[in-house]
Amino acid sequence: MKKIKIAFAAALLAASYSCSDELLRNDGVSGESQPTTSLTSSQLEQGATTNLEIPAAFVSGMYAQMVQTGSGGTTGHDDFGHKSYDIFGDMMSGDMALSVSTYGWYRASITELQAMEDFTFGDNRQVWRYYYRIIRSANTIIQNLGGNDATPTNDDSKFSMGQAKAMRAHSYFYLTQYYQKEYNASEPILPMPIGETSGNLPKSTAEEVYNRMEQDLTDAISLLEGFNRTDKSAVNQDVSRMLLAYVLGAKGGRDAEVATLTQQVINGGGYTMLGAADVTNGFNNVNTPSWMWGIDITPELGLGLISWWGQVDSYSYSYAWAGDYKAIDADLYAAIPTNDARKAQFLNDPSRGRHLQPLLKFYFTSAVAGNFDEAVMGTGPQGGVTADYVYMRVEEAYLLNAEANAKAGNEGAARTALKALVSRRVPDASYVDGLSGQALLDEIYLQTRIELWGEGKSFLALKRNKRTATRGANHLSLVGTPIQYNDERFQFEIPQDEIQNNPFVTDQNL
Repeated sequence: MKKIKIAFAAALLAASYSCSDELLRNDGVSGESQPTTSLTSSQLEQGATTNLEIPAAFVSGMYAQMVQTGSGGTTGHDDFGHKSYDIFGDMMSGDMALSVSTYGWYRASITELQAMEDFTFGDNRQVWRYYYRIIRSANTIIQNLGGNDATPTNDDSKFSMGQAKAMRAHSYFYLTQYYQKEYNASEPILPMPIGETSGNLPKSTAEEVYNRMEQDLTDAISLLEGFNRTDKSAVNQDVSRMLLAYVLGAKGGRDAEVATLTQQVINGGGYTMLGAADVTNGFNNVNTPSWMWGIDITPELGLGLISWWGQVDSYSYSYAWAGDYKAIDADLYAAIPTNDARKAQFLNDPSRGRHLQPLLKFYFTSAVAGNFDEAVMGTGPQGGVTADYVYMRVEEAYLLNAEANAKAGNEGAARTALKALVSRRVPDASYVDGLSGQALLDEIYLQTRIELWGEGKSFLALKRNKRTATRGANHLSLVGTPIQYNDERFQFEIPQDEIQNNPFVTDQNL
């Protein structure tokens, strides 16, 4: 049932209008005024002491921004919240190919990697603005529940604090992945507002940012003890554990802890991996048992062409149907065994322009499988999106657990986790038993790319495993060009307006 709290955004805005005439506030990073979805500090603090629903409403408003069009500060059709940057990362990694480009979205700036070499490209600002916008909302919640070091005394406030800290860490994590080549503890990388500041800030070092993420997520895991969310749009303990595992994995040298965190999620028993018959189910329903975190998209959200589905879905009235084809990298597709159920997720017909599009992995709820020559008018982006967004699946826990254990030298545990997943995709996964050393690591990395294709995890895995991307023949640019994980072209530039408006940030990412 679709019961996402659509009213939260309306309630949030209503509260803002009723409590304050101040509709513009400083974002606390670049000094730029932005439309606000937050009350002032004193208003929220006063209200929260008498009405515990106020912090929860602001948490819901924070999540609402994750699907909000234009949240990156543009009117572009690639600006629709967090899933926008899942596409950015998948294309940068090369696992998602732009195989046909009619309308130009992603072509020069992302697939040709031009934005990463020119700070005037708007994509740099778009990524920056979106994640700092979430950080600003999280900071407001945290400050008005007592601040970074406070532990609220009632459960509702604890749960609000925990979610805000987890989301702040989530945003800083993506900023570190997109704005730093690789972890270098002493390198100044990002301004790091952690309070309700209205002034410009210098860059904090990578060590400082990672320490803050680790602290926030450790706090979140504790604060969210006993939290029973009403829907999967909210971050819970398991999602926080996974986020911490991703942070520690990206930092490196903490493999045993990553293995422990992911094993806790696996042992929790709250989620079930997809079976072979499920991997061609469209990935469009948040109630899927393997989904740990996602959002139940309803017509009330008003999403249409400007959405993840509007860019990727090949069945409905979308760019992927009309002439901007997103496909799996040809070499990655070739690496999927013929008896692997995931091979069927993609159209295997070189005679068609839609070759290797994810026709059976992702399709709109009302689509008829195979009917990709006709757009399903009225049920896709043109008629309003109701297919859900996935942010995290339990399969990620198994893959990250296998990776961390392999890196830590616990190869038996790594094989166990890997085989648990692979056995659900191929008839015979016994080959996993004979893997060790680099071959085991290579197989885990390959399975991560195959399993999570199109879900925004490929770029994270590329950097975490220090790999080199080489694009297959179905890309429109950089075909066959090896690009290492720490290449400058895999690092966004701090945007032009941040450099112009923040006197503490004067240098480029070098």
